[in-house]
Amino acid sequence: MSEPTQTVWFLTGSQPLYGEETLRQVAEQSQRVAETLAGAGLPVRIEWRPVLLTADSIRRAMIDANSDDSVVGVITWMHTFSPAKMWIAGLSALDKPLLHLHTQADAPLPWSTIDMDFMNLNQAAHGDREYAHVNVRVGVARKTVAGHASDPAVVSRVEDWTRAALARADLRSLKLVRFGDNMRDVAVTEGDKVEAQIVLGASINTYGVNDLVEVVDGADESAVDVLVAEYEDSFTVDPVLRRGGERHESLRYAARIEAGLRQFLTEGGYGAFTTNFEDLGGLRQLPGLAVQRLMADGYGFGGEGDWKTALLLRALKTAGRGRPGGTSFMEDYTYHLEPGKELILGAHMLEVCPSIAVGKPSCEIHPLGIGGREDPVRLVFDAAPGPAVVAGLADLGDRLRIVANEIDVVDPPEPLPKLPVARAVWSPRPDWRTSVESWLTAGAPHHTVLSSAVDSEVLYDLANQLGVELVVIGADTTARGFEKELRWNAAYHRLARGL
Repeated sequence: MSEPTQTVWFLTGSQPLYGEETLRQVAEQSQRVAETLAGAGLPVRIEWRPVLLTADSIRRAMIDANSDDSVVGVITWMHTFSPAKMWIAGLSALDKPLLHLHTQADAPLPWSTIDMDFMNLNQAAHGDREYAHVNVRVGVARKTVAGHASDPAVVSRVEDWTRAALARADLRSLKLVRFGDNMRDVAVTEGDKVEAQIVLGASINTYGVNDLVEVVDGADESAVDVLVAEYEDSFTVDPVLRRGGERHESLRYAARIEAGLRQFLTEGGYGAFTTNFEDLGGLRQLPGLAVQRLMADGYGFGGEGDWKTALLLRALKTAGRGRPGGTSFMEDYTYHLEPGKELILGAHMLEVCPSIAVGKPSCEIHPLGIGGREDPVRLVFDAAPGPAVVAGLADLGDRLRIVANEIDVVDPPEPLPKLPVARAVWSPRPDWRTSVESWLTAGAPHHTVLSSAVDSEVLYDLANQLGVELVVIGADTTARGFEKELRWNAAYHRLARGL
């Protein structure tokens, strides 16, 4: 994994009262805590900043963090006692995610040598309480993590927060291109793109699909050659698609779509996109293989014009970067309803990301009953078994809601030799009936993001940073309790929105 380029500032609070010698020790010890986190393998650089002693220095630090595009968030720790009224202006000005680390310099206490000098130096136990009180008064969205910085449990929770902060920072500058509109008469793929930009930061705009077709048709033959060779090296390519095979031209056209899509997205600075089988213009195939490979490279995607799922997919791709597992566009398709052994079979027409595959995907060509175009090329595989999360982003009119279900991906109980698409089979928590009844009660979408690279903790942090509602269906969920949570959430979010 390459050296992180984005930064989290480590800010330490104190006050001038203690004198130079004590403040020198504060600086040394806070640097040591920051170095412990910096050496923990986080996906960001931890940058220690000088100890903050006054309201002016605190406010300036927060404003500087806001204006530095490389800074995705700040971690604060009150090493001694920093009178928290000094933090009001700074916290009010902060526009980056905040983590309050409640820690101390050393894990064990030196019981036999503790004196009042030691007590004056190591006051975080109540200094952080003073600070947390003002966080609540100001109404700052934050994550609180308690424990020593060397504790793996602490590091894990800090890492989840940093991954959410990376996703949040990416969304703030993300551009999404829609090729055509969303599927006709479908409700859940609609939404308020202006509100989404206000809340999430992403800019969502539409191009006619023939703007893409022009780039696809003009793709350089040498670029197509390179992609075809890469397909044959990376995948088990059906002999009919290989050089000399009767369908080889279909593979070349799939490569041409990928070359054109990549060029369009790169030149436009887009990190996510949508397509729609009802709006293909001059494209000869519905993009399948190209979409799958672009998702594997980190692009967000939504089928049928579903820009909200494309945004969520991009966010979780960013959050999960460098972690084992993968993240993909997904859709609950059909159920196995054997009592006590219920399973969900998820798939889509073509567009499931190979980052979740077990083994080497097979590159195949099969008819597609909708879209009215040539048979599309696609990758076919099963998803790797293991714990994962399925999440969907819905526009409820007055707010955005993320619904997530903790799941366990499993091997298909039997082979699927006649299913010509990539797929995932999973057992939802706590059980199938509670899961689907809760999902339906929440009005959650049918397009989702399946990720084995991030978990619900990252989603909690991301939703908190964005100010978006999140409800999670997990091992402890009951249908009645979930319904009550939705009612409480509705009251809270409507009141919090104000006039």
